[in-house]
Amino acid sequence: QVQLVESGGGLVQAGGSLRLSCAASGRTFSNYAMGWFRQAPGKEREFVAGINWSGGSTYYADSVSGRFTISRDNAKNTVYLQMNRLKPEDTAVYYCAADNVVLVSPQTWDYWGQGTQVTVSS
Repeated sequence: QVQLVESGGGLVQAGGSLRLSCAASGRTFSNYAMGWFRQAPGKEREFVAGINWSGGSTYYADSVSGRFTISRDNAKNTVYLQMNRLKPEDTAVYYCAADNVVLVSPQTWDYWGQGTQVTVSS
């Protein structure tokens, strides 16, 4: 089992920045690919960004590419999502997830955090 706990969400004005963190415990963190997903009210959960076990490969949804950066620190068992130039449409609950490989479909991911709310005001 892998336990994931997100933090860093909050309220920010459009154009601002936030950094989300996801702390992992349980099994060896560096064995897992990590991902960030988000879910807005009335919408399905969607892929935001992913990173492989070493941090050497990263993946982004088109909607956040160039604005968000995913990174990980295996020594701290933590994955981050730096979000810059935030837009009102980025408002959602953000979840981190762990699995063996980065895939876009949320149904394939084995472990999930409880989520953290990000609200971007216009």
